[in-house]
Amino acid sequence: MDDRNTAFAQGVGSSDIGAFADSLAESLDRQMKVAFEPEERKSLRRFSSTEVAELLRVSTSNLRNRHKDGSFPDVHTDGRGHRFYSAEEVDDLRNILARTGKNADAYRPGRQDGDRLQVISVVNFKGGSSKTTATIHLAHRYALRGYRVLVLDLDPQASLTTFFGFRPELEFADGGTIYDALRYDDQVPLSEVIQKTYFHKLDMVPAGLMLSEYETETANALARRVQPIFAERLALALEEVDSDYDIVLIDCPPQLGFLTLTALAASTGLLVTVVPGMLDIASMSQFLKLASETVKAVEEAIGRQVTWDFVKFLITRYEPSDGPQTQMAGYLRSILAGQVMTEPMLKSTAISDAGMTQQTIYEVDPSQLIRKTIDRALTSVNSVADELEQTIQMAWGRR
Repeated sequence: MDDRNTAFAQGVGSSDIGAFADSLAESLDRQMKVAFEPEERKSLRRFSSTEVAELLRVSTSNLRNRHKDGSFPDVHTDGRGHRFYSAEEVDDLRNILARTGKNADAYRPGRQDGDRLQVISVVNFKGGSSKTTATIHLAHRYALRGYRVLVLDLDPQASLTTFFGFRPELEFADGGTIYDALRYDDQVPLSEVIQKTYFHKLDMVPAGLMLSEYETETANALARRVQPIFAERLALALEEVDSDYDIVLIDCPPQLGFLTLTALAASTGLLVTVVPGMLDIASMSQFLKLASETVKAVEEAIGRQVTWDFVKFLITRYEPSDGPQTQMAGYLRSILAGQVMTEPMLKSTAISDAGMTQQTIYEVDPSQLIRKTIDRALTSVNSVADELEQTIQMAWGRR
């Protein structure tokens, strides 16, 4: 009897599945160490003058002249005389421009007195709608733009956590995730589970498999009338760090359970990702209907109305040359009008290739990808982020 027949005869048990998991975890651990040698942690590349000028909203000639007249400090220069800047140095330039420029607010786009923390949940009922991809790229873009950003991974699969170079099954097996700040017994302050990242002005709260326990525990807590209830737990946790950030981005799990409802109740804005296909739009319709009904029940439980400054729909994985996709995108815009973002997030091999090494297009070395491909991806993602940034600024009463 060959190996296949032996396997069928003996069956596959839970211990075998556990062995599969162990083998994968060990292999992934080795791959991560190879990817991030020598320090075994991710680090952020330097940015060219062209990239920095775009981030600061100044011309490259202005940038060059500022260095010549000494108002900007020296930065790393390669053998050809090209300047390259770290994210920290970009922030230093931003502060100089804010002190010496004509419009300081243009260089410091974050919160001002009276502005409330913007908490944006990225949601959808269906997996594969690019929630995590959108969240991580928006987080990187806004940190580079000068915002103080906090990212929460609220998905037990912890894909976003892995993107930051963490190995949740190893590093957070005994705690240190968002679960600790939400659980009903021995809850810890949110500040104790916030991780500083390699990305300037960007912190994150990791997830792990233990987070799935929150669903069961919440059902039990509701039966026992434990206070505060799930719909208030994240909002209360965020109060502790409210003054430390401008924007919080939450990567929600692909289902409408207690975790997603906890995020919705704490949010000031929603970003719904949707692939422009009939099945995906039908699934989103079901999600919205169920969310509406469930949030009404939450409102009765907490005694207040849940409202958001905005709800935006982001078309993802979009291929302009795909006729059916173009038709479905047009259909979606005709139904939801101004709620659908003008800019879609294009399907891009640059984004996919960068993701293979747990990087965004802001991290990957541009020389490693085809210039035309990465430029197209950057234009798309920057446009999406800038459009949503305008929405955030409007929520603060500006622009």
